[in-house]
Amino acid sequence: MTTLPEAPLGVVGVVDAVTVQLRGRILSGEIRSGAPITEAAVSQTFGVARPSAKAAIEQLVASGLLVRTAHRSARVVDIDSVTVRDVYRTRTRLESAALRELATTRTVPAAALAANAEILAMPEGPDPATVDPDLRFHTALIDALDSERTGRMYRSVLDEVRLCMAQVQGRRLLDAADISAQHADILEAVASGDGERAAALLEAHLSSAEERLVEALDAD
Repeated sequence: MTTLPEAPLGVVGVVDAVTVQLRGRILSGEIRSGAPITEAAVSQTFGVARPSAKAAIEQLVASGLLVRTAHRSARVVDIDSVTVRDVYRTRTRLESAALRELATTRTVPAAALAANAEILAMPEGPDPATVDPDLRFHTALIDALDSERTGRMYRSVLDEVRLCMAQVQGRRLLDAADISAQHADILEAVASGDGERAAALLEAHLSSAEERLVEALDAD
């Protein structure tokens, strides 16, 4: 496993702290796709007991960032075209349903507006810094439903969503101005009560990112 710099674990639980730091290293690309993550290496890197290291690994397996097969160490999930298409298909189903529901009451989430304003303020052109506000925009659509179970379902794939988005912007495939404009169009459709248009715009928005990432992965 990639050696990680020492960092204080803070006041949160040891397992959660290790999980957070490992997740951050994976999503940033510091730990690459396919890299093995062993209990021994995690224990040594963070100075925690093997049971804590094992629990942190299991949390990341559950979130989809790590995969483990019988009698083998966990490893960082490989992002391939099949994975990308499945992740984006899942997103489209959940988010389009959310938009249709929000449009019935013309509810435009304030958190989505704020996140999109951050993207709009960024310089034009592809920028990996768009990943965080972009993800917050889409998550805000789900959170606005105020449904614990829908939110839980969405968050079960959130790490894989972020990993795909990081791949898209890490390869500088999408322009920040285009992302912001497409988000604005989606919210405008919601505000006008046109749920079908909002869902169609979302599908086109996500499909563009999906196709560009699949094309780039297939070219590698």
